[in-house]
Amino acid sequence: MRGSDLVRFTGNSVRAQRMRALLTALGIAVGVAAVVLLTSIGEGVRRFVVSEFTQFGTNLISVTPGTTQTMGGSVGVFGSVRPLSIDDAVALKHVPFVAATDPMVQGNAEVEANGRKRRVTVYGTGPEFAEAFRFDVAQGSYLPADDPRAPRSFAVLGSKMATELFGDANALGATVRIGGGRYRIVGVMQPKGSMIGFDLDDTVYIPAASALELFNREGLFEIHVLYEERAPVAEVEAGLRRALVDRHGDEDFTIRTQQQMLDTLGSVLDVLTFAVAALGSISLLVGAVGIFTIMTIAVRERTAEIGLLRALGAGRDQVLAVFLAEAVVLSALGGLAGLAVGGGIAWVLDATVPALPVSVSPLFVGLALGISVVIGLIAGILPALSAARLDPVEALRAE
Repeated sequence: MRGSDLVRFTGNSVRAQRMRALLTALGIAVGVAAVVLLTSIGEGVRRFVVSEFTQFGTNLISVTPGTTQTMGGSVGVFGSVRPLSIDDAVALKHVPFVAATDPMVQGNAEVEANGRKRRVTVYGTGPEFAEAFRFDVAQGSYLPADDPRAPRSFAVLGSKMATELFGDANALGATVRIGGGRYRIVGVMQPKGSMIGFDLDDTVYIPAASALELFNREGLFEIHVLYEERAPVAEVEAGLRRALVDRHGDEDFTIRTQQQMLDTLGSVLDVLTFAVAALGSISLLVGAVGIFTIMTIAVRERTAEIGLLRALGAGRDQVLAVFLAEAVVLSALGGLAGLAVGGGIAWVLDATVPALPVSVSPLFVGLALGISVVIGLIAGILPALSAARLDPVEALRAE
């Protein structure tokens, strides 16, 4: 039997049993569609989260109080042997390759102005915050470079906060009460959007020293360090570590580069994507059972046909190839249909639900199609072997 004969024979067998072929391929199609759709959502979430973190640039280093080596986990929010201070942030500016440092304190306080008030997140930062995180000022300016230990009572509003408190009126120069203290507004930020559930526009920015007093804290939440674009990260990290050890007498802090945070985040999201792909693969196993069942029935129904093939000179390997080819064709057709359906649903979701990040990954698409073919091949082996082992005389008698 030539290759062209094998293709024609397989095609005729599939067409002769259209409904059976459709139902068999449907199981694989559902599995592939599930894998494509779930992995598209998982990949979309991964890309969305990574883009959210990288919108502030990739040349950032975070310094938090507490050390993972001696404490078993960073305890920056709750305190450490020696809290990070504003003086620490000032000292880190002198480390080679460091472009800017930003002390950060975060809390929740009631904000009141223009007869309106509400409780929002308040960030205590340094004057270089906007530069470090690539924030743009829409009106006025960001916090001035005052004495970091005794800054003036100035505040900068996020774009949404400014609109809610002052509407279309100019907020510059107005007074706002934050947690009982009075601050003069010197700037309004450009819209920045949200990052992992935190609305960066619905907030107020005040000097870090003022925030420490407002929230009755002894130390900073963290210090952000912006280093030069092409600087060697390892040298910058080592310089920061030396400077803080000299000041603290011990390594009671944790330094994380942006790349380290992205690597950790990426590994977690990769596990998530793999998990949803595994869930979708359960449907592929169901499809494999369907192919095995249908091919087993087909061997019994086509016993006489197998005997005729053997009588005409077809060897066992050729009979085996015929049934394996049929199983592979059915699974491939189901896989292609599943790709079309899964990709179509993903496209519709991406177009109609902007809040749901969806991104079809060519890698997972290829794997889903390849796995569907392999599943068809594996599921068809036993029925094909059964057909190849039939005695031609006994098979002809079955007619």
